Amino acid sequence: MARALGLTLVYAVAVSALLGVTPAVAAEHRPLPLKDRPTPVSVAGTGEPGAPVPRNFLGLSFEVGSLAQIAGYADSGDLVTMLRSLGPGVLRFGGVTADEQIAWEGSGLPRPAWALGALEAGNLYALGGLAAASGWHVLLTLGFGHFEPLAAAQEAAAAKAALGESLEALELGNEPDSYAKHGLRPSPWTPVQYGEQIAVYRGAIETLAPGIPLAGPDTSGSSAYEKWGLTESIYERPALLTGHHYPLSCSEQPPPSIARLLSQRTRQLEELSLRRYLFIAGETEVPFRMDETNTVSCGGVSGISNTFASALWAVSYVTQAMSMGVSGINLQGNPANCGGYTPLCAPSAEDLADGTLVAQPEWYALLLARALIGERPLHTTIAPAHRPNVEASTFLAADGALQFVLVDDDLPGARSVAMHLHVGRGFHGGTILSLTAPSPEALSGVELGGQAVAVDGSWTEPPTLPHAPNRDGVITVNVKPSSAALVTVAPLGG
Repeated sequence: MARALGLTLVYAVAVSALLGVTPAVAAEHRPLPLKDRPTPVSVAGTGEPGAPVPRNFLGLSFEVGSLAQIAGYADSGDLVTMLRSLGPGVLRFGGVTADEQIAWEGSGLPRPAWALGALEAGNLYALGGLAAASGWHVLLTLGFGHFEPLAAAQEAAAAKAALGESLEALELGNEPDSYAKHGLRPSPWTPVQYGEQIAVYRGAIETLAPGIPLAGPDTSGSSAYEKWGLTESIYERPALLTGHHYPLSCSEQPPPSIARLLSQRTRQLEELSLRRYLFIAGETEVPFRMDETNTVSCGGVSGISNTFASALWAVSYVTQAMSMGVSGINLQGNPANCGGYTPLCAPSAEDLADGTLVAQPEWYALLLARALIGERPLHTTIAPAHRPNVEASTFLAADGALQFVLVDDDLPGARSVAMHLHVGRGFHGGTILSLTAPSPEALSGVELGGQAVAVDGSWTEPPTLPHAPNRDGVITVNVKPSSAALVTVAPLGG
């Protein structure tokens, strides 16, 4: 596409103080005092574009324990409308409840003593109705914490019958690499032992429900993925590799904070983690999906996970994963807990019962990211290394348009940024879709394109957006501290 346009795409970005005016008039503002002048930063996007961002890249992840509740929203509440506003995606049901709390209640199988609840075929048919109404697919985790291959095979057969083509894949167990630590397997518990037991499950499932794609190993993190991912590829022959990521731990010291969540160090560690996952994906030629991720483990931390800071983190992490070639991301959530990590939730027990959901700050990050589906990432570098806390990603659309995702994670009061995008003379000016809130700590007041989502959680792009002109091949866009923006630049003649 880049060659067809006859262009070499090189972009430079510089950082300047916030002028408090729209991009269209920023250039006419009088010179700033020396203390407010920008620190130069350059961004370059070169080389061949990567593969298009998959159509079903975006996703949500929930506990199996909430499956029956969420499946009941197929005919009531706001969830179907909200999911449709993101386009097609993947609903994943897994978590600790899949292994330790919820059992399959099938033909001739009594509920085991360890189970606190059960799933039955009716729940899966209700989930099939939700999938059909929303256009989303389902990634379902079967319990593996207690070795019960017959129950898993019966559940797989029921899922195949209830979900049909909406069944993306089945996962066998949640974070099996941690089973010994949680008392679900005797120590030592190795990838080889895991693989041998997976083979038994796989045989039982193939007998009752042949042909269902399998995914895994759904590990707790990337550090052990070289062993667990390779073993999964050998024994399960998965259609999809999966794993988890939480940048901060609920039990770590010093405790989690917004500053740490939005730090450059966190982004560097996240890139390293993704590279570990993608190395195994490349070696085995199996795509990798980050099927469970969010801000702080253990359900999140109020004052961090439910704030606007989580939206800024999500924009950076989702676009980083897109740029690196991850096949999809599922943000973990709990619709019953608005104080933890979750893109959507019910403010009260009554709202939870009838499906009246509200959009949390992370929902806005997903809405911004949906504009990048189908686009091809360009390799983007930023220099110097000691720069303000800003990130940029570049994507190339099928029609030749460029889209820049710009994130300024500095706290309010920091020196603001003005991005000078060097796109050349073959493009129009840029339209700017800003993601803002009163502060990183804000629990409300989040806006995308200057407006909040509707009462039912849906959002429509405003008919007009701020415009930054192309002046001699350079587009200047002001980005406030603690905000993000999506800048779309259309080619001339497009």
